[in-house]
Amino acid sequence: MKVCIAEKPSVARDIAEVIGAKERKDGYYEGNGFQVTWTFGHFCTLKEPHDYYEQWKFWRLEDLPMIPPSFGIKLIENNGVQKQFQVIEKLVQQCEEVINCGDAGQEGELIQRWVLLKAKCTAPIKRLWISSLTTEAIKEGFQNLKPAEQYNNLYAAGSARAIGDWLLGMNATRLFTKKFATGKVVLSIGRVQTPTLAMIVQRQKEINAFVSEDYWELKTIYRETEFTATIDRLKSQEKAAKGLAYLKEHPFEITSFEKKDGKEGNPRLFDLTSLQVEANKKFAFTADDTLKYIQNLYEKKLVTYPRVDTTYLSEDLHPKIAGILQDMTPYSALTAPILAQPIPKLKTVFDDKKVTDHHAIIPTGMHPGGLPLEEKRIYDLVARRFIAAFYPECKISNTTVLGKVGQVPFKASGKQILEPGWKEVYANDVKEKKEGEEEEKILPIFEPGESGPHTPRIHQGKTTPPKAFTEATLLRAMETAGKQVDDEEMRELLKDNGIGRPSTRANIIETLFKRKYIEKRKKNIYATQTGIDLIDTIQSELLKSAELTGQWERKLRLIEKGEYASETFKEELIQMVVDLTKEVKTAQYKTITIAPEAPPEPEKPVKEKAKRAPKQPVSPEELNCPKCKQHPLKKGNSAWGCSNFNQCGFKVPFEVAGKKLSDKQFSDLVTKGKTGKIKGLQIPGAGEKDGKLVLQADFNVGIE
Repeated sequence: MKVCIAEKPSVARDIAEVIGAKERKDGYYEGNGFQVTWTFGHFCTLKEPHDYYEQWKFWRLEDLPMIPPSFGIKLIENNGVQKQFQVIEKLVQQCEEVINCGDAGQEGELIQRWVLLKAKCTAPIKRLWISSLTTEAIKEGFQNLKPAEQYNNLYAAGSARAIGDWLLGMNATRLFTKKFATGKVVLSIGRVQTPTLAMIVQRQKEINAFVSEDYWELKTIYRETEFTATIDRLKSQEKAAKGLAYLKEHPFEITSFEKKDGKEGNPRLFDLTSLQVEANKKFAFTADDTLKYIQNLYEKKLVTYPRVDTTYLSEDLHPKIAGILQDMTPYSALTAPILAQPIPKLKTVFDDKKVTDHHAIIPTGMHPGGLPLEEKRIYDLVARRFIAAFYPECKISNTTVLGKVGQVPFKASGKQILEPGWKEVYANDVKEKKEGEEEEKILPIFEPGESGPHTPRIHQGKTTPPKAFTEATLLRAMETAGKQVDDEEMRELLKDNGIGRPSTRANIIETLFKRKYIEKRKKNIYATQTGIDLIDTIQSELLKSAELTGQWERKLRLIEKGEYASETFKEELIQMVVDLTKEVKTAQYKTITIAPEAPPEPEKPVKEKAKRAPKQPVSPEELNCPKCKQHPLKKGNSAWGCSNFNQCGFKVPFEVAGKKLSDKQFSDLVTKGKTGKIKGLQIPGAGEKDGKLVLQADFNVGIE
């Protein structure tokens, strides 16, 4: 008998169905020579301090640093975990082979290896390594099972990461709490959370120290085009007034007119961080919520494995792209132009050197029916980004006009889209256009040497402070270890030195919120006074430098590649903890007094999920037509309808049965097939009645 261990019951059910293990038993499925069982996330954890020595149960400075002679694991204290583990333990001790079907990533590898270690598994182990949960992918994965040894480095990196977090987190948290906190306050320190907090605090200090200053600029209008003086901003109104008087004495003269055609490259496919960034910008979703939604889509077989940090596809996927696009029937109007020609093998999309264990997040091609609105939004982001990657580049024309008034130089610039290319995919995306940094502006043709009258003016403005972090910009800063990087290629190079992993960054940000070290005002993230005091107390750059922490992350990635010894990494961390303990024990600094709120216990994940992003109001224009499922809905003069109404014919009047529908009622009608109860509906021949509007099979509106 072969035993398969999945990471979740739902995944185990999918695998069991595909391989023919269809008989349900207590804690597993059986059939066709297989037994399929499951964990549900972390079953094991590193032992706690008191599991090694009784005296480590108490928080005392004299016991620090705590360095166990060797690290051990234990089962999480949970009745459900204990019961399911007994099932796994019994199955693996009686089987001929184990197939590790855990999540195909570092965390998934660690979860399963620890369980097998705790269960004293001696049977040979194979590894199922797949990028999606479709039937085809599972079948293909079982035909190509890998030797477990192939992933030993991945396990070593996961184990080293866990031990590193234990060594630093346990010791530094106790060290700073006992040295600097008062009462029952716990000062939480972490290998990734502390440098992340330090970045936020640094930005907060820059904002707090900023003093706004007035400035004046000279502008003028010539031939209905506004030009701005390219001299330094003026610091006084008196100088601006003198400048204006000077401009009035001289005509405007064109010195240069340059029109250059260029291209705007296609957006890259999504890795997890860029998806979280985009979802935060467009929908204000937290990083944690976006991870939850994309994970749900993965488990519903709609997208590929999401916890990835590459924006590329492996070259062997190229022949499958056309099939995926053909299967994306809700987007057939957008995919048709690409499918009319062979799919190009673009270097910006396909590159084996940029893909390690998994490729970028893309749709699987399966039909996304009946999704909650949040998941639908995330799926739409992934689907459109995938389609846009294969469209032609956007062709633009940039115009730069230089002029002068006397000796004062002026400039105006404009941009014109000649061929929209990939921007066609976002033609109905109103929000994206609003967010565009440079609006399309067509300038008239100017001739160098021409001159004439103009209308000068003074523009008064104020200098603005640095922008506070949003979750989107904070995720980017974590990815690049604090470096401000806009270029995609440069960002790729810095990923190895980013702090945290794509799958853990959302949790780090959530932890900082729970500790009350940071807070959110609208979309912006600010450090609290507690967070600022904590970072001010920490003198060690090793603890709070994003760059140095990025170097630790790089070593973990090298362990994953087999290019760095995990034992060396542990020894370096132990030395760091020893040095830090000596330094802090002798340090003098003010104590931190805050409301005594201990951090939530990690063993209670249910409480951690309580904090959710506010639900976004539903806009019907974000929905696709329920009839053709291809085109977005559009608001007309008297009705909502399909934007391709002439072909599709779907519409719903604003007023039905004497009641004007709200946007929410209309959205419910389209997405759920019915509204909530509406009072006083006017029924011809039957007077008024309370009821629900329903979308019937012929897509007309009825009443129930």
